[in-house]
Amino acid sequence: MADRISREELLEKLFHEDYENLKGRTLRITRLRIPGKEVCMAHVITPSDPRIYQNLGLHIGVHEGEDHTGEAVGLIRFTPWEAVVAAADFAVKAANVQIGFMDRFCGSLILTGALTQVQTAVEQTVAMFRDELGFAVCDVKKS
Repeated sequence: MADRISREELLEKLFHEDYENLKGRTLRITRLRIPGKEVCMAHVITPSDPRIYQNLGLHIGVHEGEDHTGEAVGLIRFTPWEAVVAAADFAVKAANVQIGFMDRFCGSLILTGALTQVQTAVEQTVAMFRDELGFAVCDVKKS
C-alpha cells in the first residue's frame, strides 16, 4: 500500500511552481467528476431467490397472479447518466425484455425477462454503445 502524504505535500505537488507564494494563504480546492462516455457495468443474473426481486423493487407493479421470480435480471450502468434513456429504448427493441428500473440521474438500467432475451438485450445494447456511439465499454458478465 502506498504511503499517505500530508496535506502540505499534496499542495506542494499540485502547486509546485507557486507553492512558496501560496504558503499561508487560504486556498479553495474544488473536486469535479466529469463523466466520460462509458458503459462501466454490464451483468446478467438469473435469481432464484424471491428476495432479490423484492429488494430491487421488481415485484412492485406486476399484475395480480403474475410471478416474475426466477426471470433473469440485466444490470447496465452508463456515464453520462442520460445515456440510459437511449439504452432503455434500444434494449426493449433488441429483445423481449421489460424495464425493471431506469434512473436517468445515476445512469442505472435494470432489465427483466427470459434469460436469453435479457442476455441478448444487454449484449446488443453494450455493442451498440461501443460500435455506434464510441463509448468505452466493459465485458458483459453472467452469473
